Amino acid sequence: MTAPIRNVAILGSTGSIGQSTLEVISAAAGRFRVLGLSAHRRLGRLCEQAAAFRVPTVVATDRQHAERFDWSRLPAEATALTGAEGIETLVASPDVEMVVAAIVGAAGLAGTWAALEAGKDVALANKETLVMAGPLVMALAARKDAKILPVDSEHSAVFQALRSGRADEVKRIILTASGGPFLRKTTAEIARVSVAQALAHPTWEMGPKITVDSATMMNKALEVIEARWLFDIPPDQIGVVVHPQSIVHSMVEFIDGSVVAQLSPPDMKLPIQHALTYPDRWEGPAAKLDFTQSMNLQFEPVDEDRFPAIPLGFEVARAGGTSGAVLNAANEAAVECFLQGQIGFHKIVPACRAVLEHHDFDESPTLQRLVKLDAWARGEITRWVCA
Repeated sequence: MTAPIRNVAILGSTGSIGQSTLEVISAAAGRFRVLGLSAHRRLGRLCEQAAAFRVPTVVATDRQHAERFDWSRLPAEATALTGAEGIETLVASPDVEMVVAAIVGAAGLAGTWAALEAGKDVALANKETLVMAGPLVMALAARKDAKILPVDSEHSAVFQALRSGRADEVKRIILTASGGPFLRKTTAEIARVSVAQALAHPTWEMGPKITVDSATMMNKALEVIEARWLFDIPPDQIGVVVHPQSIVHSMVEFIDGSVVAQLSPPDMKLPIQHALTYPDRWEGPAAKLDFTQSMNLQFEPVDEDRFPAIPLGFEVARAGGTSGAVLNAANEAAVECFLQGQIGFHKIVPACRAVLEHHDFDESPTLQRLVKLDAWARGEITRWVCA
């Protein structure tokens, strides 16, 4: 039997995940239909994508930029919407079946929330959504009977490995980390890191914010928090191990001692496709492992003295409440300060800890409270940097 065509919308289509998603769809021989795309300011690229995939609706989330943009490049049959209301209109369309949430950072929460509110399955590439509001988001998905399918390579790997046993048979999940470009650097060398060095990741090609997070290993700290809510597993049953080759994307250890791992080359098209086609598997464009060639798989513990983001992430995963939203916002602001040359690389994590320790903790926050704390934490980083 021929599989039915799946109608998707991609939020953040001009970023690296969005573009890889379109590559997967392009290779799928007409088994997907793209009904909507969104971008913030790369509106020229957005118009090109709309033309290439005959997309009926696009959304420009930056209203002011959209007002100044020459929309003549947008196909005549396409409609352009703007702002958060445009995202809500797109994801609520009765024809959209799945939403790929690929907007980077806290900005991605609103679109994911709107998609789940509309009862749509979400292919989640935005880890910040669960870091900020994990319990609220998972509860909303349950109420609306909507699936959240992970796109992060680590969480996709865990998601796949968990199918090897029952929930009560899981001893722990183990997230792998490449270690980034500074795995072998001393603390003194890390203190002198430049922006260019931080953006030179050894195995993955990502946007600047995510690349810096990989260098500080804050990305892994955020993934610990995400995993805690996505898989409903206590933080003490989550581990992190350094694996420089980025071939084993994560593992699940079962109570009998068996460890099930998911392996593939570092190519985001595989976890993207798995989320889009679940529960089926299709041929796809992702790179494949070549077992005719020799390879080494290396694992080592995290040096928490050189990468203090990791213990900070576990602290936040245990605390819950407002901690995740504050950590995420502080990190986004601190990374931006680093990219602008305002603080040193080694000050990013201490700045996050300082803001976290001084916030007004709430164990059971509302979504509105989390949004306010997001803005507060960013302001605190600015004051910390300028002090």
